[in-house]
Amino acid sequence: MAVCLLATGCGEEPPEPERVTAAQQCDDTLTPDAARALETVLRTKTFSHDPKGGLERVTGRLVEDYTKPRRETPYRDLCRADLPLGAGTESVDIGFGFYEEDELFGDARPRALHPYDMGVEARSGPKKAYLFVRCVSPLLKGSAERPARIRGKLDVDRSKLPDTLPVREANLTILHSTTLAVVRELGCENDAGLTEKPVFRPKPE
Repeated sequence: MAVCLLATGCGEEPPEPERVTAAQQCDDTLTPDAARALETVLRTKTFSHDPKGGLERVTGRLVEDYTKPRRETPYRDLCRADLPLGAGTESVDIGFGFYEEDELFGDARPRALHPYDMGVEARSGPKKAYLFVRCVSPLLKGSAERPARIRGKLDVDRSKLPDTLPVREANLTILHSTTLAVVRELGCENDAGLTEKPVFRPKPE
C-alpha cells in the first residue's frame, strides 16, 4: 500500500504538468504567430498554468446554446491567459457566442476599435478585438438553411499598450487563431470563411 501511494496514488490521475508557455495557453489553439502575439500583448514569455479542456468546453456549450430559441447568447469562455503569480494583473480573456445581425458594428466607428476585412466583420484595438463569422455545420442543426452566426471576443484586462498597428494586429492574430480552432472543432464548412493565416486588410474608416 505504501508503495502504491508513493508511486501513483493508487490509480489516481497524475497531476497535469504545468502549462506555462504561450503556445500552451488557450488549450493549444494558438499558432506560433499567435503565441508570439500573446507574449507581445502581455509582455511576458511565462504564464500562469492553463489547464486543458477549454476548446471542448466552449464548443460543447455552443452546440447546446444553438438548440435554444434565442440566437444571441452570452460569451462562453475558451480561456484566460494570466501572468505568473506576482508578476502583474494583466490578462487576456477569449470567449465565443452567437450574435444577431444588428450586433454587427456596420458603419459605427467606436473609439479605439479599427475595422478589418476578415470574416463577416472584424474589429481590433489595444484592449479588445472582435471577429464575426458564419458557420454551416452538421453539429448545429438548421445551420445549412440559416448559417450559425458566431462571434469571438478578446479582452485585454489592464492593458498598458498604446493604440498602434502592431498592437491591434497582435490582438487580432490571437483571436483569429482561437476562432479558427473553434470553427474547425465545430466542423464549419470552409473554416467559416477564415483563411489559414489572418489577413490584415484594414477597411476604410
